[in-house]
Amino acid sequence: MRSLRLSSALALSAAAGLLLTGCLGSSGSGDQDANRNAEAKKVELTIGSNAVKGGKSSAGATFTEDVLIPKFVADQKAKGVDVTVKFQGDGSDDEVYKQKLSLDLSNKSGPDLISIDGIWVGEFAQAGYIKPLTDTVGDAAKVDSWDGWKQIPESVQQLGTFENKRYGVPGGTDGRVLFYNKKLFQQAGLPADWQPKSWDEIAQAGQKLKTLAGVTPIQINGGTAMGEATTMQGVLPLLVGTGAGINTDGKWLGDTPQVRQVLDFYHQIYSTGLGDPVLQREAKGRDKSFAEFAANKVGILLESDYFWRSVVEPKAGVAKMADRDTAVGYALIPAAKPGGGVKGQDFVSMSGGGATVINPNTKFPQQAWELLQFMNSADMVKASLDGAAKITQRTDVNTEVLASDPMLNFVATKVLPITQYRPGLAEYPKVSAALQQATADVIGGKSTDAAAKAYEKSVETAAGGKDKVTTN
Repeated sequence: MRSLRLSSALALSAAAGLLLTGCLGSSGSGDQDANRNAEAKKVELTIGSNAVKGGKSSAGATFTEDVLIPKFVADQKAKGVDVTVKFQGDGSDDEVYKQKLSLDLSNKSGPDLISIDGIWVGEFAQAGYIKPLTDTVGDAAKVDSWDGWKQIPESVQQLGTFENKRYGVPGGTDGRVLFYNKKLFQQAGLPADWQPKSWDEIAQAGQKLKTLAGVTPIQINGGTAMGEATTMQGVLPLLVGTGAGINTDGKWLGDTPQVRQVLDFYHQIYSTGLGDPVLQREAKGRDKSFAEFAANKVGILLESDYFWRSVVEPKAGVAKMADRDTAVGYALIPAAKPGGGVKGQDFVSMSGGGATVINPNTKFPQQAWELLQFMNSADMVKASLDGAAKITQRTDVNTEVLASDPMLNFVATKVLPITQYRPGLAEYPKVSAALQQATADVIGGKSTDAAAKAYEKSVETAAGGKDKVTTN
């Protein structure tokens, strides 16, 4: 994180504190005319993102400056509108960037279009920093009639949604699956096209893999050392498999049967030798698990598609597997029992990603909406990939660009329609930390009962009281 002068640091800290408590109130777009400057022939817009050429998210910054902006300017010129679009890149640590945005928005300033993490949407909305698109654009029919929505699965639209209102358009996303080593499966007498239908079937496969010398049967991230990876590649995918979300109807899940069910499964995996408890305590345990999988020493691994495209990728992966395409299998994450997942699903997943929102204080809301649509059009989304195979928010683009990558196509077609997202609320990071600690407790030998009770106390503190926590 780059150093900040003391006065700036104090200002950012204050803004962040106000954001967390929601005390800043509305950013003031409610009394503004959504059609202000709608007929302007000379327009100035700014796109803000935590990206910078040659630095953080360089490819995104390069695309925005060198492709998106010139294309949009030309498009508007053809319509008789003289548009100047500037890119306001950053490149800070995510939390510093978030604090800068909160300071800008609290002062009714900042870029006209802003790229933010999906888990910030609810937090920014509660603070009044951003408004539903229908408010900012001022015409629900205009917003809802955009043809792009039909290409973005409803599950993916959650990235830019809060309390059933659209605040922005989601960007690219991902999905979590169970990866498995087909070579180890063959040695253990397991099928090459494995698809478990319950947690019991995962454990049963683990028992067969346990017969192989030097092999860790199952790796499901746990403990505090892995941080958010524990929550996203462990607790939450399992939790939605019990039929519960971590936050429902404005309340956080406490010491409930579903939480205990997840902790019981961690206990089953790590107390019976199906998982390596030591790995969960190591600072680089996740990276080590990647290396061990690539070296045919881990049988089953719960991870996002990042593992496929960036970790075991044969040419440039951090843990290359030359035979990835034939040796690595992937399966949907089953609910604890068939039909037991959220919405009665047999299979579940969790996803991450970001969204682009319109600053409600923009001088050009109609033109900002035009730019937001343009940048999320099929042509621009495809162009942003620059030939790479990545999962985008758009089904039509995915169908085209992922045709030659069966794994990513699997995620786009099978996982995204059933996936869930983290709640975009200010308390989430602390609740996530409590979940990580609960798994660490169980892996370290504590009982599910003790871990669940300690977890609930931490959630009550994070949420601000017992009345904000569900227990049953």
